Amino acid sequence: MMNHKWRGKSRYVIAYGILILAVLVLLTLNICIGSVTIPLRDVGDILWSGLTGLFGGGAATGISHDIVMQIRFPRAMAALILGGGLALSGYLLQTFFHNPIAGPFVLGISSGAKLVVALMMVFCLSQAINVTSASMILAAFVGSMISMGFVLLISKTLDRMSMLIVSGVMIGYICSAVTELVITFADDSNIVNLHNWSMGSFSGITWSNVAVMAVVIFVSSFCVFLMAKPISAYQMGEAYAKNMGVNIRLFRVVLVLLSSILSACVTAFAGPVSFVGIAVPHLVKSLFRTAKPILMIPACFLGGSAFCLLCDLLARIVFAPTELSISTVTAVFGAPVVIYIMVHRRKN
Repeated sequence: MMNHKWRGKSRYVIAYGILILAVLVLLTLNICIGSVTIPLRDVGDILWSGLTGLFGGGAATGISHDIVMQIRFPRAMAALILGGGLALSGYLLQTFFHNPIAGPFVLGISSGAKLVVALMMVFCLSQAINVTSASMILAAFVGSMISMGFVLLISKTLDRMSMLIVSGVMIGYICSAVTELVITFADDSNIVNLHNWSMGSFSGITWSNVAVMAVVIFVSSFCVFLMAKPISAYQMGEAYAKNMGVNIRLFRVVLVLLSSILSACVTAFAGPVSFVGIAVPHLVKSLFRTAKPILMIPACFLGGSAFCLLCDLLARIVFAPTELSISTVTAVFGAPVVIYIMVHRRKN
């Protein structure tokens, strides 16, 4: 018995070690590799000079410094933070609906957020109003909640969860179609930049954006971690959770709010990113061979970070200098996982 328990703990330690190492290696590769390759030693010097510059020292300047500190490093940090948040949002939705293929992209939540953000940006740009990070997150949250409201209404009328997924996909297509119409017929020339965002991209991220997303994502993730015990009870069934003292109505509301905030923050800064919220939780569960929320919550965050860092790196370098949208790459790796889940569940 002790042997089995020790093997389980050592597996968790190794799994966490793999995830942390993957995040660190991929973060380094994202900073070093691109149209201009920067040696690791130079990156270290640039990061050190940037750190000393924050405390009043003389920060280095030059092309390599600007590439690392103004373009690649904030972009890599955005992929790390937003990828973790998106995977965690998918984990919460799968828990809420008791469905392994529920996720913010599949249920149309990301598309609803994209629509409201696009409408807000089109209006603000046409009126020469400055668009702040807070306003984008708020708009995305409103769109997420509207889409989630439709999904919840449909879930009350449909008995089969497969039909709920189909309905979510249809909501997503409607929102995406309206978004494309808004962008296509917009008058302002600056709105052309919205097209790349609407396809999903981590490009153009600034340090001020990173600061805002870090606060929103990390605070939300910490709140999710504090809910590990009620989530564990809820996974055993609503009746069991009630017997354990969980307020089911309040729990479900908080779960919806947190998942919407996480997916809204991702959509506000990077646009809709597909399949991360579905694929990563299942890959992490396969790695850990457990569904304990206290282990899965931080593991899903690390897994989402590594997954998005890898996909963003491939999006930049595979067809360089042409850059692929992040959703194109995440779909290539995430869609087969979803197909496997559906086939495997059908066999069971």
